[in-house]
Amino acid sequence: MISYPSRHCTVELQALPSRIGQVRRIVSAQLRYWHLDALIDRAALGVTELLTNVHQHAQPDKMCTVEIELLLDRLMVSVRDHDPRLPVVADANDPDALATCGRGLAMVAAVSESWGVRPDGDCGKVVWFTLPTPASTRVAAGRPPRRRAVAVDKPVRSFVDVRPTVDLRRPEHAPARSAVVG
Repeated sequence: MISYPSRHCTVELQALPSRIGQVRRIVSAQLRYWHLDALIDRAALGVTELLTNVHQHAQPDKMCTVEIELLLDRLMVSVRDHDPRLPVVADANDPDALATCGRGLAMVAAVSESWGVRPDGDCGKVVWFTLPTPASTRVAAGRPPRRRAVAVDKPVRSFVDVRPTVDLRRPEHAPARSAVVG
């Protein structure tokens, strides 16, 4: 299910590798719609890392919900799953500091303004991060997006009769007629 109220987007999915790419595209498209192109790379990276964590660690299932919400001065991105275990952030002083995995939350922390995790009742958790919105977006956030006016360069032509009207009471056949607007 995908919902697109004016400042909120929710995507429910099973966190499989093929779905993660789809969610990245949905998040990117929504941010373009909100005129937040400058946040696309960081938001897509963050949501990818959070969904990868769900895929690799969440139990009993991989079902989750991604939410992005445009607030007055920030973008809030969150991923809710059904696993109540809270994530563990890798320690930089760990002997495996050069490991190729386990750095997802560190990357989320590096690209975001803030991040965190909160329990979601007894049946899950929500991991979230925020990104600051550009000042120009903050001014327009209270208004719906403006629609561009379409300029018409040529006058609109209408269909015209190319022959006199045919009297249908007469027994002869009516000629075929067509009009082409060019």
